[in-house]
Amino acid sequence: MSNRHLLFEIVDALETEGLDRDEYQLQRVIDVEALEQLVDSANDDLEIRFSVGEFRVLVTQSDVRILTNS
Repeated sequence: MSNRHLLFEIVDALETEGLDRDEYQLQRVIDVEALEQLVDSANDDLEIRFSVGEFRVLVTQSDVRILTNS
């Protein structure tokens, strides 16, 4: 993941789901630098999940996704 910018991937995933940048302050939810370090140092099995408003975010070494409630 070190070649990607995790912050941009998280923001892009949230905006794709319709969450406007004015509706959240990501820095109040997570420490993106710490998250990047954790993901970069972990094995392929690591999954980190957190909420931003009504959205559940899943971060792995290879992907950032928004989880649905279905």
